[in-house]
Amino acid sequence: MFQTTTLRRSVLLALYGSVALAAFSPSAFAQTESQQAQSADVIPTVSIVGSRRVTAASATETAVPVDFIPMTKLAEQGSQFDLAQTLTYISPSFNSTRQTGADGADLVDSAALRGLGSDQTLVLMNGKRRHSTSLVNIFGARNRGNTGTDMNAIPLLAVKNIQVLRDGAAAQYGSDAIAGVINVELKKSLGCESVFGVGQYSEGDGENLLVSGYCGVPLAGGVVGITAEYLDRDRSNRADPGSLRTIGDSKVENQTVYLNGEIPAGPGKVYFTAGLQKRDASSAAWGRGPDEIPTRNAQAMYPNGFAPYINADIDDQYGTIGYRTRFDEWTADLSQTYGYNKMHYNISNTLNASIANKDLLAGGRGVSASQFDAGGFSAEQMTTNADVARFYPGFMNGLNLAFGAEYRTENYKIFAGEPGSYIDADGPGFGGDPGSQGFPGFRPADVTDRDRHSVAAYVDVETDVTDRFKVLTAARYENFSDFGSSVTGKLAASFKVSDGFMLRGSASTGFRAPSLQQAFFSSTFTEFVSGRPIDSVFAPNGGAVANAIGIPKLKEEESTSYTLGATFTPTAATSVTADLYRISIDDRVVFSGRFDADNFAPIVPLLNTLGVGAAQFFVNSIDTKTQGLDLTVAHRADVGPGKLNTFLAMNLSKTEVTAVHAPAVFSGYEDVLLSERERLFIEQGGPRRKATLSFEYLLGKVGTEFKIIHFGPQTLGTWSGSESVPNQHYKAKTSADLSLTWNFSDKTKLTVGGANIFNVKPTVQDENETDNGFKYESVQFGLNGASYFARLWHKF
Repeated sequence: MFQTTTLRRSVLLALYGSVALAAFSPSAFAQTESQQAQSADVIPTVSIVGSRRVTAASATETAVPVDFIPMTKLAEQGSQFDLAQTLTYISPSFNSTRQTGADGADLVDSAALRGLGSDQTLVLMNGKRRHSTSLVNIFGARNRGNTGTDMNAIPLLAVKNIQVLRDGAAAQYGSDAIAGVINVELKKSLGCESVFGVGQYSEGDGENLLVSGYCGVPLAGGVVGITAEYLDRDRSNRADPGSLRTIGDSKVENQTVYLNGEIPAGPGKVYFTAGLQKRDASSAAWGRGPDEIPTRNAQAMYPNGFAPYINADIDDQYGTIGYRTRFDEWTADLSQTYGYNKMHYNISNTLNASIANKDLLAGGRGVSASQFDAGGFSAEQMTTNADVARFYPGFMNGLNLAFGAEYRTENYKIFAGEPGSYIDADGPGFGGDPGSQGFPGFRPADVTDRDRHSVAAYVDVETDVTDRFKVLTAARYENFSDFGSSVTGKLAASFKVSDGFMLRGSASTGFRAPSLQQAFFSSTFTEFVSGRPIDSVFAPNGGAVANAIGIPKLKEEESTSYTLGATFTPTAATSVTADLYRISIDDRVVFSGRFDADNFAPIVPLLNTLGVGAAQFFVNSIDTKTQGLDLTVAHRADVGPGKLNTFLAMNLSKTEVTAVHAPAVFSGYEDVLLSERERLFIEQGGPRRKATLSFEYLLGKVGTEFKIIHFGPQTLGTWSGSESVPNQHYKAKTSADLSLTWNFSDKTKLTVGGANIFNVKPTVQDENETDNGFKYESVQFGLNGASYFARLWHKF
C-alpha cells in the first residue's frame, strides 16, 4: 500500500500533470550565432560541454569528441527504465553494470567512461558540478574502491539531452574529469506529457513499474519544468533451485521530484534546479546454512538456513540557483550548487549469532532480534561558481575568452548502528559471531565527520584562427585544504581539410582529488581464527592504524591525456567520427589487499598491539595506461515508402597497470598490495570492446527499432587467487533488442518490445571462484537474461 508521505503525495500529484515534448534534434539545444545576432539582448543559457562558447555545433564539428544524445525518444519508447542502464545500451564508451552480491554496490549504479573508474568521470547537470554518492564501492567486480555519481537519481523524463565529452577536461572543469565529462541537460519547455511503463524478465520476475510525468508551466515571464517519477523494481533471482542465495537485481523503489526553470530578473535571468529522490533499496547477502550453528546461525531462528537482506534508505538531494546577465559585451554567471547523498542501512532477515548464543547459554530459546539498524554514511557538497565570458569577433576570425573561479566545501560522515548490529555478546571463544549477519553495523570507533574545501581559478580561450582552423586552450589552478594545489592545462585544435572532412586532436594534463570517502571510510568487523577473535579493519587514511603502520597521506592522481581523430560528412545524410585516445594516470588511488599474519608477518606484532588482526587501506599505489578508439557512424535514408535511420557506435579500450608503488613499509609485498585479482578488476572490470548497431524504420504511424549490442571478452581473477586455478574468462557476447511503436496520434504512442531477446548470458564459471559466489559475475550486460516491456506515452 502507498504510504501517505509528503514526497509520495508530491510525486503522485505531479504524475497527473504532464510534460512538454522536447525537440528531437542533436543540436536543438545549442543557439546559433545568427540567432544571437538577431537577438542581442538574449542571454545564452546553454553551451556545449567541452567549450564555453555558445555556438551551433554537431558531433562532426567540435574540436574534441562529444556525443549528443537526445533523450526524448528514449524516455518515451526505451526498453530501459533508469538513466544508467539507458546510457549503457546507447553509448559504447559509457559503462554501468548492475551488481549483485556486492553489498551497497548493488543499490547504486555509478557512471564510468572509457574503461576507467566511476570517480574518474565528472558529471554535470545543466553545466554545474553534480555531487557523488556517499558510497565507496568495496565489493563487486566493477568500480572497486571508487565513488561515483548515481545516475539513477535523475528521472529519465526530466532529461532533454545528454552530452558526453570523451576527452580529459580537468583544466576546464576541475577534479574528476580524467576520463571525460557527462553533462545532463534538463527540460524547461512548455507543455505536459506522461509515461506509463511495465516490464519483467522472461523468467517471470524482476517486474518494473514506471509512472512518470512532466509539466512545463509559465512563471513570471519565464518557465518552470516539473518532473515526478515513481519507479518500482522487484527482485530477480537466478540462483539454483534450493539455494539460500538470491542472485539478481536488487529491489528498488524510487520516488523522485525535479524542478528546472528560469525567469527574467532585471537585466538578466535567474535560473534554478532542484531535485529530491527517496530510494528504498534491498539486496541479498550470502546465505547462512544450518551447518553454521552457532557461529552464524541459530537453531531456534533459522533451522533450515537463511539469507540476510541488506536494505538501505537512500536520500539524494540536488539544487542550483544562479543569475546570468550581460553587461556591455560580457556575459556573467554566478551560481550556488548543493548536493547531498545519504545511505542508511537496515539489515533484515538476520540475527546476531553472539546474542542468540548468549541467550541459549543462559537457558533461553537462543534468539536475537532479526532486524538491525546498521548505521551508514552521508556526503555533502556546496559549490560556488563565478564565470565571465566575452566574444571578440575582430580578433582573427573570432576569439572567445572565458575565465572564472570556484569555491567548494565537502563533508563526509559515518554514523554508527545500534549496538546489536556489531557487539560480541557471548564473548570471545563462545561460538557466536558478533554483529548482524550479512552486514555488520558501523561501530562508534568508525564514526567520522570530516570536511575540506577547495578554491580554483581558470582561464579558457577558444580562437578561430581562420575559418578552417580552430584552437582551444585552457589552464586551471586548484587548491585543496587536505593535500595542496594542482595546475592543469589543455590544448586542442581542429582543422577542416575540406567542407566534409576535419582533423582534430588534443593534449591535456589532469588530476583527481582523492574523495573524502576514500580518505576516511572506516569499518570494523570481528572474525574468529582458531577460536580467537580478530578485528579486521578498513583503516581510514590518517587514522591510528594507518599512521602506526606508516601509510602515507593520500594525494591527488595526476594524468596526461591525448586524442587524435577525424570527422567525415560525405553527404548530408551520413556522418562519421573516429578518435584515438590515450590516458596515463600516475599515483592512482586503489584499495589495498588484505594484510594479515598469512602474508605480511613484519607488521602483525604492530597490528596486535593496536588490537587489529587484519587491515586494508586506500593508497596511491599504481600507475595505469588506457588507450583505445571511439568510432561513430550515422546514416539516414529513404527506404521504400519509409525512412531508415542507422547508427553504429563502437569503443575499443585497453587499460594496463604499468607500475606498482608500494609504501616503504610494504616494500617486497607488492603482490599483496595489488594482487592479480585486484589488478584484473582495474584492467578488465568493464568489457574492453563494446559496440551498438541500431536500425530504426519509420513508416506512417509505425516505428520499429532493432538494436544489436556487442560486448567484448573479459578476464577476471579468482577468489582463491591460486596459480593452479584458471582465471575467469568471459567470452564475447552479443545481445539484441527489438521494439515496435504505434503512433495513435501525434500525442499518444504505445511501444512494446524486448531487451536481450535471445536470452544471452555470461560465460559460466566455477562458483567457488567468483566474487559473488555465483556461476558468473555481473559483467558485460548482467546475468538476468531476456526481458519484455510496454510503454505508453501521452502528451497533454
